[in-house]
This record gives sequence, C-alpha cells and structure tokens, in this order.
Amino acid sequence: MGCICGFTVYTGGALRIVRGYDSYGNTCGRRNSPIKGIELSGLNMTENKYVFFLDPCNIDFLNRKIKSLALCVSKCPDEELKTYSDVKQFSLSNGSNLCSYDLSPTRYTSSSERYTKCPKLPVPPSKAVRVLHRCVPTELSCYAELAQAFVSFVNDSSAIQRVIAGVLASKEIILGLCLLALVLSVILMVVIRYISKVLIWITTILVILGAVGGTGVLWWLYADHRKALDNATTTVFGKEVVADNVKALLIYAIISTVFTVVLLLVIFFMRKRVALTIALFHVAGKVFIHLPLLALQPFWTFLGLMLFWVYWISVFLFLGISGTPMKSNATGLVEFQMKQPFQYLVWYHAVGLIWISEFILAFQQMTIAGAVVTYYFTRNKSEIPALPIVSSTWRAFRYHLGTVAKGSFIITLVKIPRLILTYLHSQLKGKENACARCMLKACVCCLWCLEKCLAFLNQNAYTATAINSTNFCTSARDALGILVENALRVATINSIGDFALFLGKVLVVSCTAFVGVLSLNYQRDYTVWVLPLFIVCLFAFLVAHCFLSVFEIVVDVLFLCFAIDTKYNDGSSGREYYMDKALMEFVEGSKKGGRYKPADGDPREMKKMNI
Repeated sequence: MGCICGFTVYTGGALRIVRGYDSYGNTCGRRNSPIKGIELSGLNMTENKYVFFLDPCNIDFLNRKIKSLALCVSKCPDEELKTYSDVKQFSLSNGSNLCSYDLSPTRYTSSSERYTKCPKLPVPPSKAVRVLHRCVPTELSCYAELAQAFVSFVNDSSAIQRVIAGVLASKEIILGLCLLALVLSVILMVVIRYISKVLIWITTILVILGAVGGTGVLWWLYADHRKALDNATTTVFGKEVVADNVKALLIYAIISTVFTVVLLLVIFFMRKRVALTIALFHVAGKVFIHLPLLALQPFWTFLGLMLFWVYWISVFLFLGISGTPMKSNATGLVEFQMKQPFQYLVWYHAVGLIWISEFILAFQQMTIAGAVVTYYFTRNKSEIPALPIVSSTWRAFRYHLGTVAKGSFIITLVKIPRLILTYLHSQLKGKENACARCMLKACVCCLWCLEKCLAFLNQNAYTATAINSTNFCTSARDALGILVENALRVATINSIGDFALFLGKVLVVSCTAFVGVLSLNYQRDYTVWVLPLFIVCLFAFLVAHCFLSVFEIVVDVLFLCFAIDTKYNDGSSGREYYMDKALMEFVEGSKKGGRYKPADGDPREMKKMNI
C-alpha cells in the first residue's frame, strides 16, 4: 500500500488533488508537459495556483463531479462580476484570466465564444482554499438550485420537516444525553466490579424465569384453547381454526418444555462453573482499578482507525486521477483513465482497507492482552510497572507485529469472500431462483460463523503470545488446546458472561432513552422524537459496546491465564499460583468439593511475561 501511495505521487495524481488541475490536463502552480492531442496542454502555470470553475454550481451528484470548464488562475474573484466588462476589467487589473486560455481579455466583450469559454454571469465572489487550491464561492445564493431542491423535498414531506426541526431544536439535549451515556458506561464498569456475583445470578435467574414463564404461558394458552374447542358453538370452519391453533400451541408448548428442561439441567450441572465467571468478573474489575488506562483503549483505536481511513480515502482519490490523460470524445477535454494492469491497484487498495482495519483492532487486543498478562503474573501488585499499557504497546510493536498481521490477515481472507457473496446476493435480489438464494445465504452464514470462531481463536492466540512470546501458529495451537480442555468453562463464560454484558449495554441504552424521553417532553415545539432518540440510543449503544467489549476482552484474557496457571501449578512449594485471591477461593472451593484436579503439567512450559 505504501508503493500504491508512491505510485500516485510519481504519476502526479496526488499533486493534481492537492494543487488542482484544469480541464486541459495542466496542474496548477507548476510547469506542465504537453499532452498529445490537447492544444492548450503543457502550459506554464507557475503563477496560476488556483482552480477556477466557470460554473461552480453545476454539480453532477450522480457522477461526483462539477460539470464545468476548469481553469488555473492567479487570483479568485473576490467581488461579484455582473457583466463581461467586469470580467475583462478584473483580468486586466489582476492578471488573472477567467476565460479560456485561447481567448484574450480584450476579446471578452466582443467574441461570440464568450458564452462557452467565459464564466456564467453573474460570477459569484469566491475565496481561495489554500490547502486544496480551489476557488470556492462564498455566497450561499450560488447554490440556490441545490437549496431549492432540498427545501422542496422537505416541504413535500411534512414528516421529514418535523424530524429535522426536532433534531435542530434538541441539539443541546442530544449532546447532554450522549455525555450521559459516556458517564453511565464508566459507572457500569465500576459497578460490575462490586456486584459481579449479584449480576451473574440475577442474569441466570432472569433466564430461568423467562424460560419457565414462557413455557407456563404456552401451556395455559393451550388449556384455554382446548377448553374453548370443547365448548365451541361456532361453525365447522371456526372449529377447524380453533383446532389448528390448539395443535400449534401444543407443539410450541412441548418444544418450550424440552428447551426449559435442558436449560435447567445445563444450569444445574454448570452451577459451580458460574462461580468462575463471577470470580473472573470480580478480578476484571480489579484490573481496571490497577490499569485505568485500559478504559481509554477504544478511543485510541478509534483515532487510529479514523487516521487510517482518512489516509485510505486520500490515496483512493489520488488513484482516481493517476491514470493516463485521455481526450474525451464527448467534451473534448482531458480525463485521466487508469489502464491495465494498474486498475488492479484499486482492488489491492480495497483489500488493504479491510486488512489494516482488522490489524488495528487486533493490535488493540494484543495490547490489552499484554497489559492483563502483566497484571496477572505479577505476584506483588505494587510492583506493576507505572504504565503497563505503554509497556504492552511497545512490546507488541517491537516483537509481535508479525503475529498481529497474520491473525488479521486470516480474518481478512474469510471476510472478503463473505462481502463478495453479500454483494452478489444484493445485486441478484429478485433474479435468482429459490435454491440459489438459499445457497448464497447459507454460504454467507457459514463464513460469518467461521469469521467469529477465528476471531475468538485469534484473541486467545494473542494472549498466548503475550504469555510465552511464541509465534502466531504455535500460540493458536496452544490456546486451542487450553480451550478444548476447558470447553464447559468457556461455554459458561461466553454464554452467561456475554449475556450479562449485553444486559449492561441494554441498561445504558434504556437509562439514556428514559432520560431522553423525560427531557424531550419539556419541549413541545415539535411532535416527532424519533430521530433525536434514535441518535442518542445509537450513540449510547456504541459507547457502551466500546467500554464493555474491552471488559469482555479482559475477562477472556484472565480466563486463559487462569487455565494455564491451574494447568502448570498446583499451589505447592515451587509451583505457587499467580492468580488473584478471588480465583484462589474458587480453586480452594473446587478442591474441597472434589471437582478440581490439577493437571500434571510441566511448569517450565509456562514462562512468566518479561516486564
């Protein structure tokens, strides 16, 4: 991707975007080489540094370009020019010709070509944008047609008008509610630290009550409909409908009963493993107390993604005009077209967007894993480095970039075919037969499941790398072995734990929405709250997801550290545990119950992380 960026610089695409270029292929602010077949190309534009459009308001939104002749000028007109005499006087006074290069200023008022080669009257005042060197109109009246179309669209739809008015009138409330969502997310992470036991059991009880209650309601409905069928005095057709409903309710009730029984049995046999989830949540809360900078990781990751996306879009624009200059048969002006094999650079650049975005997210996981591993395998927590997050970031950058690159590339290899199949499905919607549609959806679903499984394995591989400093494949193999050995524990943590965190996200969104409804109730200048509330709830969910996703990563890292700790240590002299007191109490309780048997592993296989 660096070579692609270099290619755009070498071919002049980057310079054309930054400096601007006219409709004859001349780059403004520099000497140019002539283009074969274009008469006005190859001009010296050293003094003409700005791009001026003869009709700047003629914008083609469909093709994303301005349908106007562009020229390089030395100065943008800062006052409105109403007649061609004004245009002539401006050119003679400032040396900035606003008409085509082959039309001298003295002919502006007399030549018949002035209607096609001179700017559309009146010429609006404009200001030079020094970063991109374009003359941009300063008066909004220039965009009257665009504004009029937008206003007419809004006026035609009273609902849209009310929604837009609602957003504008409640902008202060929206900002306040977004800040409230941020505060609630931080408070929730602190609260989980102290009520982890209550939270997990409340979640488990809610699931049980929901399953039992749903089953009871289905059986009650079945009995009620069965009674109505026995006492029915309706027509034969009505009895058939009631009979069908009775059969359907019986089937649903039986399925719900089986599901509830299985769920209760699973919870009963896994009830002791729920204690591990509680302990991990408790320790994860302590991790955030000792490593408060962990909560800022989503911000740094978001900033990194934004910077990369800005770079990616810039290079993508550079590629658009890095091709060979060609004369358009329709307009007779210059267009830059990229020929084979350089067209494949765009596709390679698109793959890079996915890969590096996944790389940045994986780097965050590696950084968090390194910091949590440092915390876990430090017996005396007072000896934790002053900035373990910074140390973990440096270790990941210095030693583990290859691991992060390989893990993110594997995700990219799965995500690209899924995106292609999704695109094909959207393009062929309504055209393919039922079998093809079913196969496409099945393939997309399978690739999505594979992507999620690989992402979970990658995250644990990064943790194994942070512990043992092994390469990606070795770490993935070791992590997979540990996960298989603790399959039931993994299932418990990822089901109950994730559901509890999901309830936390719902809690943040619900509280924010509730306060939003109360706040918006005091403003009755409009009747539609849909968009303001939607914006607030979406922001609240994203903020809660960012914070709790970090909490989820911390829990997963702690579990792998705990599994490795219990595999290679048994608490005896020379093989002491590294784990926290809460996890130690869980192990001691398991030993007393006869449910825990330490593995006969070699403690030399596990290396303490270098800190």
